[in-house]
Amino acid sequence: MPEARAKKGAAGDGAAEKPTTDGPGGSAEAPRPRRRQARGEARIAQLLQAAASVFCTSGYTASSTNAIAREAGVSPGTLYQFFPNKEAIAVELGDQLLHRWRDTYGAAFDQTHLELPLDRMLDAVLDPLIAFNCENPAFFVLMHGSEIPGRITEEHDTLHTTMLSRVEGILADYLPDVPAAQLHRVAEMAFMVFKAGLDLVMAHEGEEREAYIREMKAAMYRYLDPLIGDDSPHLTPHARQDHTP
Repeated sequence: MPEARAKKGAAGDGAAEKPTTDGPGGSAEAPRPRRRQARGEARIAQLLQAAASVFCTSGYTASSTNAIAREAGVSPGTLYQFFPNKEAIAVELGDQLLHRWRDTYGAAFDQTHLELPLDRMLDAVLDPLIAFNCENPAFFVLMHGSEIPGRITEEHDTLHTTMLSRVEGILADYLPDVPAAQLHRVAEMAFMVFKAGLDLVMAHEGEEREAYIREMKAAMYRYLDPLIGDDSPHLTPHARQDHTP
């Protein structure tokens, strides 16, 4: 029995000392948590990508965690290791997309665009906003679908208010003499034209989508151009000469 205990003790000592034999201070074990974390982050990204695809195909309400797991090529049990339900997946995906959307509209509403004539300013502002929505259709689904988690709706409402303020700020530079109340109405109308036009853009693909993008810009230009008029500092001499109300 003492010999057996001694062997057991030796085996235990060896197991205890094994982590330190690969390097000083057990450094060989240090990367393991980082590797596990990296694998976890990769799995989360995989699940969110699958969720984006399923939400776009089926809509948020009709989507299920089983469908998302199937799209990701994992078991439902694996999905539940990272997300407790569909709502948690939508919130995480929505947070990531909203963060990227803020970066996008921040660049779109760059102050330097105020130096451009109206038609070129519309291109500079609208093109990145449209491109983001076309490249991330799940964003459109989560921001406009029914029964979306309340947190996403609240974030979207805040975002809407911020973007409307940005639009109003840009138009104030083009329309310096317009009263504040009217300027707000013009900004809100222009913003709603964009949102309605975006609905049509997202409902089509290929050449038809490009045609609707042109129509959206034309509608926006024809609405704003008469308001800005010939005296706008943003009209080039040639454009001012050719400008018609």
